[in-house]
Amino acid sequence: MNTTKPDVRSYRFPKEEHLCRKKLIEELFGRGSSFGLYPLRLVWLSAASPTTAPPQVLVSVSKRSFKRAVDRNHLKRLLREAYRLNKYRLLEAEGGHLVDRLAIIYTGKEKKPFALVEKKLISGLERLLSDARPTAAPAG
Repeated sequence: MNTTKPDVRSYRFPKEEHLCRKKLIEELFGRGSSFGLYPLRLVWLSAASPTTAPPQVLVSVSKRSFKRAVDRNHLKRLLREAYRLNKYRLLEAEGGHLVDRLAIIYTGKEKKPFALVEKKLISGLERLLSDARPTAAPAG
């Protein structure tokens, strides 16, 4: 009887994957690349070599756009949930990925439904994979 479990995706988003250190955040925004995908903006810093380890992630919502903490917290919860459910797209990429740190910033001026936020985040992760593609070593 086979007692090994089949490979199962982990949909966790543990504390180790949260980007919290001020020095690392400053480096991300100082040296990182970015693109906008309304209502989101993704900023990432490339890793030295392809990896299948999850990147450290920062989720942010502007206090200028959403004065009430309740609204900011709700949107951050939506962003974290959308990332948690779809981070496998990044982790299971063919040949690994080159994303070391990632910031997901909500730039919209009004609250959007979860379905739209998730759809835009999926598009952003796919674009991130194409922009931060590991280059193959030249044969020779």
